[in-house]
Amino acid sequence: MENTLHKRYGLVTAIAMVVGIVIGSGVFFKAEKILNSTGGNMLIGISAWIIGGCVMVVCAYTFATMAAKYEKVNGIVDYAEAMVGEKYAYYLGWFMAVIYYPAMTSVLAWLSARYFCVLVGWDITGGSCMVIAGFCLVGSYAVNVMSPVLAGKFQVSATVIKLIPLFCMAVIGTIKGLASGLMLENFTQVAIPAEELGGTGTVLFTAVCATVFAYEGWIIATTINSELKDARKTLPKALVIGTLIVMAVYVLYYIGLAGAVENQVMMAGGEAGAKIAFTNVFSTIGGTALFVFIVVSCLGTLNGLMLASVRALYAVAVRNEGPRPDVFRQVDPVVNMPSNSGVIGVLACAFWLMYFYGANLTDGWFGPFCFDSSELPIVTIYGFYIPIFLMLMKRETEWGAFKRFIMPALSVAGCVIIIIAAILSHKMDVFFYLIVFAVILLFGMLADKSRRGKEI
Repeated sequence: MENTLHKRYGLVTAIAMVVGIVIGSGVFFKAEKILNSTGGNMLIGISAWIIGGCVMVVCAYTFATMAAKYEKVNGIVDYAEAMVGEKYAYYLGWFMAVIYYPAMTSVLAWLSARYFCVLVGWDITGGSCMVIAGFCLVGSYAVNVMSPVLAGKFQVSATVIKLIPLFCMAVIGTIKGLASGLMLENFTQVAIPAEELGGTGTVLFTAVCATVFAYEGWIIATTINSELKDARKTLPKALVIGTLIVMAVYVLYYIGLAGAVENQVMMAGGEAGAKIAFTNVFSTIGGTALFVFIVVSCLGTLNGLMLASVRALYAVAVRNEGPRPDVFRQVDPVVNMPSNSGVIGVLACAFWLMYFYGANLTDGWFGPFCFDSSELPIVTIYGFYIPIFLMLMKRETEWGAFKRFIMPALSVAGCVIIIIAAILSHKMDVFFYLIVFAVILLFGMLADKSRRGKEI
């Protein structure tokens, strides 16, 4: 049986995947949190978006330099193996397969359902929302496993669609806000002073931590490097161009919001805040139509994350590591997809969707272990990046100073900023999350040892 994925994606699709996976619900979902965490201080909020964006861009550039040299089956795991070693790559791959991808994918399934419920006026915390979330999860899985080419085309289409409301708000919201004076009011008046929220530094770091979820996803595009045409040239271009586009769009959208609705109204609007803003600028009919695009954008992001989830265990198994690599490295000869890996991927997504509901939308099913699964797994992967960047500086002796030292050093600094921001923002939740993280990595170690024992 053939166990090789075909070269089927070009530069446009790769850029669309970077932009499409990153841009989605996060910019709408976290804009609310950033406004609330900064007390409506627009300058601090914009600073947070820029800092988070710069961390993303410098890390993407550093990985792009590695993408030009290393190509195997799963970008980030390939780089970890080349820079740090096989064991480190295995634990990173296991973390991404069991925690990172499914946790992110489950949150996106819920957010897709959440904005659909806002659109039709249903409760976002009730059973109807969770049923829709489950349907979105299964539907995305079915498309990716049964027709990966269709999934790729949907990714490109969804990317174009999701940019429409963002550009409309960035341009028309800014123009309308300047004309009415609302933007000046929002920039000069603060609902809650930073001093009352713990000080400017704490407020800024909390906001930066919120941007992490909105910006995350660019690294997921590296999971298809073995399916890209001329990957060593295509992937670096896609990472750098895509992340720069995302950063510009986010900052401009956030500024446009300041011209659409009063900060206090946006802060109080909660999940309906984005709909209120679009309705104010584009009328009820126009705002509703653009909000439909937001729902589609969420589904596009979900599609990109599911694309990575179904390949996650395959990336581990193809290295002959983890549980039953002989099973999970198999590729379906008809659709050319790792179907066995996909089954475990969607089950892991379903588990994390249940966890997200119990931890965040109930009174707390898991006691002190109710942490934010939309942010902390992302912070963890930034921690995983640090040894890769440090070893790059040590190993790549033939590279110039800029690629070998300056950009990796800036990338390490950015990762440290994200980790500090998470500690300040989530406090003790970080400790309980790390317990879960350690237990899951222990299971991964035992699974790999069990396989090695059977081989002996």
